[in-house]
Amino acid sequence: MTFRALLVLPLLLAAACATRRIPGTELPDTEDTRAILAIMERYRTAIEARDAKAIQALVSQDFKEDAGTETPDDDLTYANLPERLANAFPKLDSPKVEMNVRRVDIQDEVATAIYYWNASWRLPSLTTRAQSDSELEQMVFKKINGEWKIVSGI
Repeated sequence: MTFRALLVLPLLLAAACATRRIPGTELPDTEDTRAILAIMERYRTAIEARDAKAIQALVSQDFKEDAGTETPDDDLTYANLPERLANAFPKLDSPKVEMNVRRVDIQDEVATAIYYWNASWRLPSLTTRAQSDSELEQMVFKKINGEWKIVSGI
């Protein structure tokens, strides 16, 4: 073996042992990560389609979202989600959502996804101007009977 081959061999071994990444991301390419990304994509498309039933199918029966407030009257739960979405969606016109997932952490049967949310929509009954929202968010998942479900973060 030549000296050059001895230098290249450790680099090849290190590259072979490197964690595989989902193309175009820094996310580890695992079955669970791909499943979580698929659920997030189904959630995104359900919002754009204004499909409350599709969103309900993605959430766990433990689902709870406090909307960032201390008052319980605006909280979303598995039980009230269909009605709340069914009331809100007809008021929305042309919702568009982009989600850029930055990190997925999985610990046993619970996972968190940190993502950047960029959304726009119209509320014709309130204003003619388009509305928008952009921020860093966290969605929490729980694996139930082998399937990932959203627990919070929508």
